[in-house]
Amino acid sequence: MNINIITVGKLKEKYLKQGIDEYSKRLSRYCKLNVIEVPDEKAPENLSDAEMEMIKAKEGENIGRYLKEGMYVIALEIGGKMLSSEGLADKLKDLGLKGNSNITFIIGGSLGISKEILKKCDYKLSFSPMTFPHQLMRLILLEQIYRGFRIIRNEPYHK
Repeated sequence: MNINIITVGKLKEKYLKQGIDEYSKRLSRYCKLNVIEVPDEKAPENLSDAEMEMIKAKEGENIGRYLKEGMYVIALEIGGKMLSSEGLADKLKDLGLKGNSNITFIIGGSLGISKEILKKCDYKLSFSPMTFPHQLMRLILLEQIYRGFRIIRNEPYHK
């Protein structure tokens, strides 16, 4: 299975890089992982709604360059469906059984994901009604994907 993560912005914090490196290494037993970083746009504090949409649209254009035919695309979206760890494992397993071996997760920037990109997604996934920094979300997502593969294979770690 190929897992792609398209994420807005570069990772800066050393502790997050270390965690991401660790889960990337662990995931190498289960899938081919590809992390794609697209540039984030400057977003000053006092933006109008129109300016926010313009920034999301620009980031969306950059994300869209990496979306290919045959990918099953999952957007991390606060308004998406919440799943338990077992639910995410079931989703990954089900996708694989249906022949979807190229799964792409999208992590938007600080303002979220553009409407144009959300329309192209096959599924919208929410980890919580809370907002998380997009850099931290990358680590959380990798850990949950790893946990999902462990659950699928009935391997210890899950509890």
